Amino acid sequence: MMNAKLLSLPVGIQSFELLRRDSLLYVDKTARLQELVTDVRRCFLSRPRRFGKSLTLSTLEAMFSGKTELFKGLAAEAWVAEQARHPCPVLCLSMARGRSMEGVRGFDISLYNDLMVLGRKQGLPMLRKDTEGALGAFKDVLEGLYDQGGPVVVLIDEYDKPILDKIGDLEAAEAMREALRSFYTVLKGCDKYIRFLMIVGISVCPKCPTLRTDAADRHSAGRLSGARELAAWPKTGVFSAMNNLRDISASESFGDIVGYTQAELEASFSEWIDAAALKTGTTREGLLKRMKDYYDGFCFDGATRLYNPFSILNFLADRRFSNYWYSSGSPAFIVEYMKRHGIRDPEAYRHMSVSADFAESQEIERARPESFLYQAGYLTIEKWVEDSITLDYPNREVLDSISRMYLEHVYRVESYSSIGSDLWRALSEGDVAEAIRLYNTALASIPYQDFIKRDESLYRSLFLMLLRGAGITAHGEVPTNRGRSDVLVLFPHRVAVLEFKLARSESEVDRLRLEGRKQIEEKGYTKPYDAERRAVTAEVVVIDAEKRRAVPPHP
Repeated sequence: MMNAKLLSLPVGIQSFELLRRDSLLYVDKTARLQELVTDVRRCFLSRPRRFGKSLTLSTLEAMFSGKTELFKGLAAEAWVAEQARHPCPVLCLSMARGRSMEGVRGFDISLYNDLMVLGRKQGLPMLRKDTEGALGAFKDVLEGLYDQGGPVVVLIDEYDKPILDKIGDLEAAEAMREALRSFYTVLKGCDKYIRFLMIVGISVCPKCPTLRTDAADRHSAGRLSGARELAAWPKTGVFSAMNNLRDISASESFGDIVGYTQAELEASFSEWIDAAALKTGTTREGLLKRMKDYYDGFCFDGATRLYNPFSILNFLADRRFSNYWYSSGSPAFIVEYMKRHGIRDPEAYRHMSVSADFAESQEIERARPESFLYQAGYLTIEKWVEDSITLDYPNREVLDSISRMYLEHVYRVESYSSIGSDLWRALSEGDVAEAIRLYNTALASIPYQDFIKRDESLYRSLFLMLLRGAGITAHGEVPTNRGRSDVLVLFPHRVAVLEFKLARSESEVDRLRLEGRKQIEEKGYTKPYDAERRAVTAEVVVIDAEKRRAVPPHP
């Protein structure tokens, strides 16, 4: 690894060649990629957006093209040098180039034109123009490249983008899926022309066998001899004909193929971390702890914890904590899904138990909310024991992101950030009456029809979302040895504990308030903080279900 002090951060760079030629910092993933191309010749990888998938394909393109000058000092230097003696043709396709704008016909025309251009760039004769459209052009390019230079490396980026662009229209999404299925079937018929194939995207590939290795295998030679198949091969789906395509998304051997591990973060960005600690006025250890809280926690194999590269690079460049993932743009397909499925309570998905094949039962446009949120990167694997998985949000950045998304696109709360900041300020001063007034301001702006689920959890979740949407750390369902407190907000000088109760009628208000206060006392919700000598604010927030507002506390 080159000296990080001499290198700039590759913020927004997806081209491996540009990154290396401009002497930008690169976290060396080439050892994993070398293992991949040796052990798994046909593979699929699912990861959330902004996670390094495109850079991975760009790196593979350079490796197979034998661009030795780009790999000086990297783990795969010797492999690339050997490959340079016998370079092979590489075909790179991205499905993100506006392919879904005009439906299936537009998809075919766009893809056909790109294939024609790619063919001409690589010196192929003019492709045929027949009724097969993009399918025929794809066959021609693969055959032509094979005849010209031998077995072809095929790299396909954002394979599912045309489907995700249509996710708000189920009929259009399924039509696009059918078009993609026909296109990818070409790869099965042309398998003899292909040396290596990798397809990446956001949504999972439930229709190909999944490889997952035990931890012992992961620390062995790096081969997949100990891999066990967890998923069978159903007969439908985009890749239903490609029974040799292996899903490495949950493989422990390749769990860190994209994203940064803790060791990679501390080793590769050491000088940058020190600079950020200096600017933020904290210790290196304190900064690392806070970075972990904000940006770590993604897990796709049940073992490896990862940082989002996009967030880390932006944080180290700016040297301030912010929600970079959300600020980069909330994908339209997520908003459309949320509106269509009526998801209302982010807290419902915390520590959710699901079967190991929970994401494999349906395509993403028909997926259950927990499967969709996992594929989109909002939920991750907290724990994986045999055939059971526990899901949770990976970190504070993601939890804040989904809070903002709900407030903006589901509940349409205007000025939620300022309300949340004022709410935090009121709680920090122990002013519960002011906090409830601000909370009621937000509730009043939510259309009546959006209160479909009128129970206590909805109101508690909305309170948490307002705080998190403003970038404030707030905890829900916090366990003690005798129960769980509904809302916990920690300040340097104060602990605020709130218990929510839902009153179906006005006559229940006083009883529920007394009941809640007794619950706080008997279950010891504030006891863990007694030794810290902080002021304590403990209050019951009673919701009047008929009026859809919190009842102000007694003076």
